[in-house]
Amino acid sequence: MTVSEAKVTWLTQDAYDRLKNELDELIENRPVIAAKINASREEGDLKENGGYHAAREEQGQQEARIRHLQELLRTAKVGEAPKDDGIAEPGMVLTVRYDGDEDDEETFLLATREEGGEGAVETYSPESPLGKALLGAKEGEAREYVLPNGGTQKVTLVKAVPYTS
Repeated sequence: MTVSEAKVTWLTQDAYDRLKNELDELIENRPVIAAKINASREEGDLKENGGYHAAREEQGQQEARIRHLQELLRTAKVGEAPKDDGIAEPGMVLTVRYDGDEDDEETFLLATREEGGEGAVETYSPESPLGKALLGAKEGEAREYVLPNGGTQKVTLVKAVPYTS
């Protein structure tokens, strides 16, 4: 994906601050990883040095996360949490009931993974088939979406409330 193709990610101020803090910590931790690599390198033969290879792998993962966060924060639009108006939109915790399963409800956050963070509630993307189907739905409204097997599933929005972390 090139920079021009990057999608804008809407974040609440809380989510932006949390991701910015994570990025700052990762950048501050760079010298620690470099020191680990240097210490492991001095232990001898690099072909059989598990500590060296583990430290290099950790460095690679950390650098990838840094790049991801930098791009995400660069293209993020920070805004207020959605209004408590009962309409399904990103940043709302949705409770739904699937047609044919009237006794069972599912609750999830309609947002990007970054917005949901490590919260207690499952996060579904607004770009997912279910997310797309529910966007703009009002409480009590039924919508339909296509399942991976080609069938369709009817789902009713029971409740939509703003997410609070």
